[in-house]
Amino acid sequence: MQLSGKVALVTGAGHRLGRAIALALAREGCDLMVHFHRSSEAAEQTAHAISGLGVRAVPVQADLTDSEGVHHLFAAVDTAFGGVDLLVNSAAILEQIDLLDATADDWQRTVGLNLKGAFFTLQQAAKRMRSRGGGAIVNISDTAAHRPWQRFPLHSVSKAGLEMLTQVAAYRLAPEIRVNAVVPGPTLKPNWMPETRWQQVTRETPLRSAVEPDDVASAVIFLMKNDYITGHIMRVDAGTLLG
Repeated sequence: MQLSGKVALVTGAGHRLGRAIALALAREGCDLMVHFHRSSEAAEQTAHAISGLGVRAVPVQADLTDSEGVHHLFAAVDTAFGGVDLLVNSAAILEQIDLLDATADDWQRTVGLNLKGAFFTLQQAAKRMRSRGGGAIVNISDTAAHRPWQRFPLHSVSKAGLEMLTQVAAYRLAPEIRVNAVVPGPTLKPNWMPETRWQQVTRETPLRSAVEPDDVASAVIFLMKNDYITGHIMRVDAGTLLG
């Protein structure tokens, strides 16, 4: 697929990994819907940086745990661009909650965004892609989908579900729409993690390094462009899942 001139929606595009992916798509010539929930200032900065690359960027706020938020997001997409060709489900939350202490509200925050929000965003995007002749979707997963993180049970469950969604959607939406996923390894230090712990995490990967956000973004671009890859879960994890 030739990406130049396409309309891309990246959820959670205001900062961190979502920002890197949005900028990579802009460098390929895509116009961008820059989704954010609370990071309005960061989203404006990302949109400004994208505009500086000579393409259009429209920031839009939406709570994707709520069906009304998803409908608001796509109403903005339709108004700004008349539809969408590419989707990256990047928005996610990572909270440390013990399995026996997790509440329904905890479930709603994590699974409601990481899986439910991704599901209904994918659904709405796919409907628009089909009317435009096709498209491509990449979901951003996590090594927690493959290796249970006992301190983050809801995150692990949500990301495992996201990978199954990737494969089910790839099967259902073929041949017009391809759906793949990228599994980053340690990419950006969580704000709550001490630097010493982060250094330990990255040293324990087989490649003894964190993964650069731009390398994850490059994997997204590769999967968007390749017309013969669908239902694939691509690991960009510095070898994390080898051990």
